[in-house]
Amino acid sequence: MNSSPKRLLSIQATAVKRLLSVEEAATYLGLSPRTIYNGTGLKSKTPFAVKAKRYGKKVLFDIRDLDRFCDSLSGDGGNGEE
Repeated sequence: MNSSPKRLLSIQATAVKRLLSVEEAATYLGLSPRTIYNGTGLKSKTPFAVKAKRYGKKVLFDIRDLDRFCDSLSGDGGNGEE
């Protein structure tokens, strides 16, 4: 089956990235990139809840891990009451 260049561009445009940069992960979660950077350091006192993947100097987050993190949040504002 031979795919046309137009079809390939359409497939690429609709493909979802699995690994997100810090900036993309911050946008996805609605957080500041600084919040994530502060928690991704190897000696961070308050590590970010989602473990980063490192590829060379790049810090990347698996979108599935970010989704699991969001699903684990209670949604009660952190006060323990519903």
